Amino acid sequence: MKIDSAVIIVGGGLAGLTAAIHLSKLGFSVVVIEKNDFPKHKVCGEYISNEVLGYYKWLDISLSDLNPTAIKNLEFSTSTGRLITCKLPLGGFGLSRYALDELLYKKTIANGTIVIKDTVTDIIFKNEQFTVSTENSGYFKSKIVLGAFGKRSSMDQRMDRSFFKKKSSWLAVKGHYYGDFTDDVVGLHNFEGGYCGVSKVENDQINICYLCDYDSFKKYKNIADYQVDILYKNPFLKSIFESSTAIFDKPLTIGQISFRKKKTIENHVLMIGDSAGLIHPLCGNGMAMAIHSAKIASDLVCQYQNGTIKTRGELEKIYKIEWNTNFRSRLQAGRFLSAILRKQKLSSFILRTLVLFPFLLPIIIKKTHGKLII
Repeated sequence: MKIDSAVIIVGGGLAGLTAAIHLSKLGFSVVVIEKNDFPKHKVCGEYISNEVLGYYKWLDISLSDLNPTAIKNLEFSTSTGRLITCKLPLGGFGLSRYALDELLYKKTIANGTIVIKDTVTDIIFKNEQFTVSTENSGYFKSKIVLGAFGKRSSMDQRMDRSFFKKKSSWLAVKGHYYGDFTDDVVGLHNFEGGYCGVSKVENDQINICYLCDYDSFKKYKNIADYQVDILYKNPFLKSIFESSTAIFDKPLTIGQISFRKKKTIENHVLMIGDSAGLIHPLCGNGMAMAIHSAKIASDLVCQYQNGTIKTRGELEKIYKIEWNTNFRSRLQAGRFLSAILRKQKLSSFILRTLVLFPFLLPIIIKKTHGKLII
């Protein structure tokens, strides 16, 4: 199979599908190549800031059809159970990746985008054109390629990306539960070596997703033992887990999560979503960042395709500037917080400071969340 298109998107996750919908809405031919079936549960906090609502409305994406949970407040607790509460500046909503990705996939298909289920084996840029090769479907040619292959992918290795060469000790665990949890609250609960996010999604389900240090996790035979011995030291987490019933047969896990700096452009491929940068859970709102990055890239690709942006060099320069303007400080905060987590005494001191001065928490949230996307 050989298909020529205006844009090829490698990866059909949140950022990839959003970009496909944006570009196809404006009349561009788009091919999305995704190795997994739709829909699929993914390790994710599943909280999204309301900053994306106006943009999704413009894309004709009706999130209300999925009955997301409206979230207005944050609860933050230390590992010993000291609790701080505050209102979220913009508010947000809880929605599972399973439901959201399925909605975006259906919208992508309805817009006329070609979606290929396959694994990309190579991306070659030559003479101002990309050739994207796959395992089973042949190759595809395009003037523009967007990289949306997530937190960590075999494509990162094939492209020899620097962050991939450095081992990371972070592990994430996620599950859905039935239980008693307040609808309008997102909880962020500290435990030794990590954080756990808790919030409602659609259908009255609770999403529990936590990030932990793999070196401490691997000392235990299974996830259940680790949770009881480590997470349960936080009384809020103990209460949540003990009063909830698991929906999944077993939790989802993903290892080698890296918060290291990533290049926004590799071999002329514009990276979007987690492929461009992964934000620490304490900063939150990674889903909104992925959506926003798709908008930025799509807007600029449109300008390049219609001649407003004259050269590829100009396109890449502007994209880097736009990315840094919107996300660099948030990602830097994430890497800083990630480093603090590895130092237990310093981490404990900062958490105690937040307890003593709770007004600092909404200030931190404002600095790590974005503004309305217009």
